[in-house]
Amino acid sequence: MKLSLRDMLLIAIFAALTAVGAFIKIPTPIVPYTLQFLFCAYAGILLGSRQGLYSQALYILLGLIGIPVFVNGGGPAYILQPTFGYLLGFALCAYVIGKCMERFGAAVTFVKLLGAVLLGLFLIYLIGVPYLYLIVNLYLGKSMALSKALAVGFIPYIIPDMILSVLIAATGVKVLAILRRTGFIKNSA
Repeated sequence: MKLSLRDMLLIAIFAALTAVGAFIKIPTPIVPYTLQFLFCAYAGILLGSRQGLYSQALYILLGLIGIPVFVNGGGPAYILQPTFGYLLGFALCAYVIGKCMERFGAAVTFVKLLGAVLLGLFLIYLIGVPYLYLIVNLYLGKSMALSKALAVGFIPYIIPDMILSVLIAATGVKVLAILRRTGFIKNSA
């Protein structure tokens, strides 16, 4: 698989946008609310499965090599942060949303796109909450019940993230139509 210069630029742009999303945050205990999910979802919508995954993998790689693109900095030790699982979820989210987009082809509707975005969001939480639970209990040595992990890493965020998902789907359908009309995206993908 060979990436064109255009593909590489788009991957880098979405990695950078996800990093910017990390700094647009509402601080809350343990897991801050950021706009990273917005850019992660758009990476899948606009770039497709592979390139969406690559953009989020690039973002994670940049943070792990020490560039402070994560909410609380960067570096290889960041894998021991309770929130690192959500970052892993971003990569899977972008891939799955992109895979859904590839299956939809040109027949993208608001409902289909919302389903894909909500599936991606579900995967972020499916990886993020158990990772939070394991790091707090096993690495940090603090006792945290799974219900407490849900209370701090899921419940306060699910409603705002679902609202954001609706906005992503509504704007995504419009943006895709414009990009297809202008020839930036092919009608078949």
